[in-house]
Amino acid sequence: MSYPVGEVAGLAGVTVRTLHHYDEIGLLVPGGRSHAGHRRYSDADLDRLQQILFYRELGFPLDEVAALLDDPQADPHAHLRRQHDLLTARIEKLRKMATAVEHAMEARTMGIRLTPEERFEVFGGKDPEEHAQEAERRWGGTQAYAESRRRTARYGKDDWKRMQAEVASWGGRYDALMASGEPATGEPAMDMAEEHRQHITRWFYACSYDIHRGLGEMYVSDERFKEFYDSMRPGLAEHLRDAITANAARHEG
Repeated sequence: MSYPVGEVAGLAGVTVRTLHHYDEIGLLVPGGRSHAGHRRYSDADLDRLQQILFYRELGFPLDEVAALLDDPQADPHAHLRRQHDLLTARIEKLRKMATAVEHAMEARTMGIRLTPEERFEVFGGKDPEEHAQEAERRWGGTQAYAESRRRTARYGKDDWKRMQAEVASWGGRYDALMASGEPATGEPAMDMAEEHRQHITRWFYACSYDIHRGLGEMYVSDERFKEFYDSMRPGLAEHLRDAITANAARHEG
């Protein structure tokens, strides 16, 4: 079975002019001609065109594509393996680029002032403003949300690093607390819950015990937050929720 040049161009998403050029330079010479002398492409020609387009997408110049495809030592499987490896590397590079763009968006959204050098660093971390946004959604805490936006707009990179260091320190100590077998309703766990509440108040907005109790429930019900806290130690989200509830009762009782 053979295909005319126009149909092949449509199937491959290239122009007829491109196919004519490939023919002229010997990169893809169609296997047949019609009675009128028009190009006709075989299934083998289509396989070669697919390989050409793969390599072109990967940035190979036409002369290198020709050398690769005409290498007598290479077989079709070798080409596919090479292309798979190259595509995998490109996907990883693009993933890193996408992550960098996300971090830049995150920094801009939170009003973080970054130097030109810092724009190319990985910001990382979980967006702490999700606390305030969720508080606004659940409890209509527009004042808390506005306060969080006002504060974070003034933070620079060093501020965020100090905040993240506090979170890391707290997480390590909570991990140790759970490892020692302390119950969520015990004084040490409640003290850790109180420290957690004060951290939010200090950095973002006035976190009342009522709001904190609601956040504790969210840490278990919302998969994003549950994954964040359980990454410190499996089961930490539920343990913290119970400690927050006990701590709120202790202070409100």
